[in-house]
Amino acid sequence: MEVLISNRPRGSTGRNTTKGIVNCQYSMAVFSLSSGERKRKPRGDRKSQERSLQLKHAMEAIIHLEIYPRSQIDIYVEALQVDGSEYCASVNAATLALIDAGIPIKNYAIGCTVTLINNPSSEDEDNTLGRGVLDANYLEECAPGVTLSVVALPNSDSKSKDGLIVVAQGAGQRLHLSQFESLKARVLYGCQDIKTILDHAVRQYLTEQSLPSLFHVALN
Repeated sequence: MEVLISNRPRGSTGRNTTKGIVNCQYSMAVFSLSSGERKRKPRGDRKSQERSLQLKHAMEAIIHLEIYPRSQIDIYVEALQVDGSEYCASVNAATLALIDAGIPIKNYAIGCTVTLINNPSSEDEDNTLGRGVLDANYLEECAPGVTLSVVALPNSDSKSKDGLIVVAQGAGQRLHLSQFESLKARVLYGCQDIKTILDHAVRQYLTEQSLPSLFHVALN
């Protein structure tokens, strides 16, 4: 994971010079697949391009781009091991990388997946909420069913779940519209839990950086 800030290159086609632009590059190492297969190339394929664009949209939603006029923020993500939910993990890692780089953000961009392993019949629609598996691994994603990857901007109020939602991708079988709301509610609860974990880690990290003497005792 790498985050860089640079001057916008000359000849840029963007006419708006009052805000910075975000450039994201998502790639997967050729040896990253858990199945043992090897990718033909780490980047440039259709899947990598789609995820780079999705990551770009998520980062644009949380960065205060007006602070960086005539600048470009480059975010490079490379997945070294893929065991399911890798795109959502990259969104969470990119959010933490921005904070570590000192780039002001409006909120956390939280990624989480929900997998309906066995697509229930219409008689079991009420049980869809309990059947969804959060943050599924590779085997669970490959099982018959449907997987939704969601990037959300949860509100600071833990009781509210109506933040900005971007459905990044859906894989597997078709999902009936009547089941979508219950799966969305479940994955938003997962996003809220991830946000709590990330926020605790960020606060602890900032505390250690501001008061290092309390956490690192020098040996005489």
